Amino acid sequence: MNRKLHGVCVPHRKNTASLAAVRLPAPPVVTIPMSMHIGAPARPVVQAGDEVKVGQLIAEAGGFVSSPIYASVSGKVKKLGELLGSNGRSMQTVVIESDGRMTPKEDLAAPKLDSLQDFLDAVRASGAVGLGGAGFPTAVKLTVKDPSQIKAVIVNGAECEPYITSDTRTMLDRADDMMDGARLVQKFLGVERIIFAIENNKPQCIAKFRGLVKAEHGMEVQALRSSYPQGAEKVLIYHTTGGVVPEGKLPIDAGAIVLNCTTLALIGQYCRSGMPLVEKCITVDGSAVREPKNVIVPIGERMQDVFEACGGFSEEPGKVLYGGPMMGISVPDLEQPILKNTNAILAFSKKDAVLPEPTACIKCGRCIAHCPLRLMPAEIESAYTLGRMDLLEELKVNLCMECGCCSYGCPAHRPLVQTNKLAKAQLAAWQKLKKEQAEKEGAK
Repeated sequence: MNRKLHGVCVPHRKNTASLAAVRLPAPPVVTIPMSMHIGAPARPVVQAGDEVKVGQLIAEAGGFVSSPIYASVSGKVKKLGELLGSNGRSMQTVVIESDGRMTPKEDLAAPKLDSLQDFLDAVRASGAVGLGGAGFPTAVKLTVKDPSQIKAVIVNGAECEPYITSDTRTMLDRADDMMDGARLVQKFLGVERIIFAIENNKPQCIAKFRGLVKAEHGMEVQALRSSYPQGAEKVLIYHTTGGVVPEGKLPIDAGAIVLNCTTLALIGQYCRSGMPLVEKCITVDGSAVREPKNVIVPIGERMQDVFEACGGFSEEPGKVLYGGPMMGISVPDLEQPILKNTNAILAFSKKDAVLPEPTACIKCGRCIAHCPLRLMPAEIESAYTLGRMDLLEELKVNLCMECGCCSYGCPAHRPLVQTNKLAKAQLAAWQKLKKEQAEKEGAK
């Protein structure tokens, strides 16, 4: 298939790919935020002093676009608190003091699945969200008015960010869970084509799944060129099916649903055992980490505790990230917890954390050449600087998926992706004001 969207070739640095995940012992305390997904925060159903067990519901979904949350350790609810997240927003939390025993809730059982609605209810009850980083509630993604629209379900095993190998470990260590999930999706959504999309820098994963799908009908493996951002939804859809997601539309409008491989594994596991999402396999790496590895940790465990379990720091870190170096979010402190959609925590030395000083744009056009969606980042930067909202709209800044290819490839080190984020927020405010003014004029 000779299709190619633009992008960049980044150093892989998959240092932990061969390291099977190590399960860490129960931490003394977990702090579980109620906002670990796109949509409405979950609503706590426990109070301080309540005894809880692993897999017990502690917060119900706050709406249709939301997700339930479960206790990741057994112990006692210490308090309902507040936490300032890495996104600068205050989040309600449930803080649980662990008893160290990790006792599962006694009545957990596999859900009964007789219909599509049963399956969707099970996916919602599992607490599944986009576990590759997006955090969009999976049950909402799978709720399609007309299932015949779905021409393909694409299992995202690209894992194109440097350093991160937690999805690689899922594909190697939890392939049975993934296949169970794939069969359930195929059965209940009536999907004729399931594509396991894996970058070609993961030959073991490709070989494993090619072996597994041989006996399956309607399942295939596509080995994709290793490039960034191969795992982005729109890029992945184009490179696997040739479909193009129209502006302002969803992947289903291109006939596709994209599921992260770890999300698929969770669906398979929950429908077999009844144990919801309570833990995550994450990669711990970076130039300041003494012992890089993959670890399985309860959701809500402090970053500080996880880093200590990996030998601590070889030097004081200059920057710590949720996720990878291309799209990861810098954290304000090591009290930040592991979230549902955390796939890695990276700590970099002060030397590696220093950004070069930007210089004047030299009009080389590399930002345009690298942009997967063929936007014009330098022009967007100019429009933003001039406050030209009409130009930002014309330049389609809202299509930007904030992958960072423009900034990575810029020889002048311009903060292009950061400017795009600011421009999108400014444009949204302008469009809202414009709409309100039009409504006022129409009401006269």
